[in-house]
Amino acid sequence: MATKNAGQRLAGAHVELVKAEVGGIVDEIKHASAYVGIALGALVVAGLLLAVGMPLFLGEAIFGSMGWGILHGVLLLAAIAVMAGILAARPATSASVGRPFLLALVLGVVVAVVLGLDLTNRAWSLAADSVLPGFDPAWRPLLLAVASLGIIGAVVGLIGGAMSGGGGGAVVGLVGGAVFGVLLGLLTAFAAGPRVGAALGTAVGLITWIGLMGERLARSEFNGEALRNRFWPKRTIDTLKETIEWARNRVPGSTPRTPGS
Repeated sequence: MATKNAGQRLAGAHVELVKAEVGGIVDEIKHASAYVGIALGALVVAGLLLAVGMPLFLGEAIFGSMGWGILHGVLLLAAIAVMAGILAARPATSASVGRPFLLALVLGVVVAVVLGLDLTNRAWSLAADSVLPGFDPAWRPLLLAVASLGIIGAVVGLIGGAMSGGGGGAVVGLVGGAVFGVLLGLLTAFAAGPRVGAALGTAVGLITWIGLMGERLARSEFNGEALRNRFWPKRTIDTLKETIEWARNRVPGSTPRTPGS
C-alpha cells in the first residue's frame, strides 16, 4: 500500500511538473506572440507611412508641391485599380492595358515638354500682341486663349451634341465644349515652367491611361462564358464522368450506356 501511495504521489508530482512547464511555455508563447504582433504592427505602420509619405516627398522634391504628390498618387492608384480589374476579368474581355499605357506615356511626355518649355504661352503671347494690342500684356495671352478656345469648344460641342443627341445633346455639348475650351485655355496660356509642366504632363498621362483603359473596356464585348470556364473545373468533371461511365460499364449486370444516351 505504501508503495502504491508513493507511486501515486510520484505520478502526481510528474503531472504537476508537466503542468508547470506547459504553463511556463504557454506564457512564453504569449510573450513572444505579443512581441511578434508589435513587430508586425510596426512594419504595417512603416509601410503605410512609406506609401503615404513617398508621394508627398516626391511631389515636393520633384514638382515643388506636396499637392502634386497627392494628385499623382491618387491617379496612379486609380490606374492600377482599373488595370487590375481588366486583368482579373481576362479572358472575358479583350481590353488592353499596354497600348493605352504607351499612348498615355507619349502624350504625357509631349505635354510636359510643351508646357515645361512654355511653348503654348509664347504662342499665345505672340498672337495676343497682334489681336489684343490694347490690353495689359500680362493678361493678353490668357484672355485670347480662354476666349478663343472657349468659343471653339462650344461650337464643336454644339455640333457633336446635335448630331448624336438632338436638341438636348446640343445644349449639353455646347456647355461641355465651352467649359473644356476654357479649361484648356487656362492650361495653355500661363507660363508653367519645367517643374509644373512636368507635373501637369504626369497628371495628363495618368488621366489619359485611365480614360483609354475605360474606353477599351467599354468597347470590348464581355464574354461571361469564358469567365465562367476560367473558374469551372471542366476537365475534372468530364474526366470524372468518363471514369464513372467506365466503371458502370464494367459492373456485372449493368447496361452499358452509349455516348449521348
